Amino acid sequence: MTTYSQPTMEHKLLLDVESTTRFSITGYLSSIFAKEAAYCFAEYAEFKECESLRKLERYLMDQSITTLPDVLLIEIDEREECFRMIEKFRKNILLKGMIIVLLSDQHNPAWEARAKKLGVHDYYEAPYAVTDIIERLTFLVKFKMIKPTLTELHKDVPHYVLPLAKRIFDIIFSSFALLLISPLLLITAICVRLESKGPIVYKSRRVGTGFKVFDFYKFRSMYVNADKKLTELTAQNEYKVENGKTVFFKIKNDPRITRVGRFIRKTSIDELPQLINILKGDMSVVGNRPLPFYEAEMLTSDDWSWRFLAPAGLTGLWQICRAKREISERERKRLDNFYAKKNSMLFDLKILAQTPFAFLQRSDD
Repeated sequence: MTTYSQPTMEHKLLLDVESTTRFSITGYLSSIFAKEAAYCFAEYAEFKECESLRKLERYLMDQSITTLPDVLLIEIDEREECFRMIEKFRKNILLKGMIIVLLSDQHNPAWEARAKKLGVHDYYEAPYAVTDIIERLTFLVKFKMIKPTLTELHKDVPHYVLPLAKRIFDIIFSSFALLLISPLLLITAICVRLESKGPIVYKSRRVGTGFKVFDFYKFRSMYVNADKKLTELTAQNEYKVENGKTVFFKIKNDPRITRVGRFIRKTSIDELPQLINILKGDMSVVGNRPLPFYEAEMLTSDDWSWRFLAPAGLTGLWQICRAKREISERERKRLDNFYAKKNSMLFDLKILAQTPFAFLQRSDD
């Protein structure tokens, strides 16, 4: 966080603006005029300054849907690199809807025209009318939807078309498997129902191919309302990352799991209702695991969104790799992205052949 010199008395008077909306600003500024204006914004917003346009771009590309700043504030550079960067942002599904404000330390009609063409929200020339900028930003943040929801992302991402051969295989495999294991499904349903109150099949909203949201089925392996205890158990999460944040959630000896639940998880019987998801077309036999909302929302940066350009699957590359050794969060995301870029029927068959061994060695999720 950058600290600037104290604002002038005129600026203090200008800050007497009625506003209750606090927001976050990230940007790149070079002139003293822009930096003084940014300090005035600090009365109403958290401001983070990046030392260069390259660092600003790198910072934004590393963000997720939940950590993006509300406003991007950029002072135009002499080499006009900022315009090229904004063009790149407009093609990014996560960044295309951000509020972007450009500052210019000189009168330049060509810059103003180019900013208008790129669709930036505002363009200001020095000396800056701080009151007007604050009021404008407050309005934009308060009334404009700037962070895309998962539903909007689903509309914007490239459309993945499941190969016909893979879909035919999914239908045949899931139909035959459901018929073959129907006695096991019945016995499991009875055991789940007898041990604890609640539904036999646990249904949750998951994010799959192209950020599509669907109802995901599993035999219930936890006590009712287990999801509400996530916050209390965060300290025990096995997945950790460098900046203290984590996307995935997993703990050993999870107290939320029932006795029957522990057995059906260990043997992967709890996953069998997903054969219905496969038959419906929500999932495929092989693919990347569909994720809960709270995980999917943290994987919308360019680095990790590739995983959603592959089918959601019952089994996949991550499952067979983790049977051999512990897989870190970053390794898991890389495996998902690798499958998204390299998947094929032959690759799927190789994964499927190794799945029985991986499921038998599975630990609790």
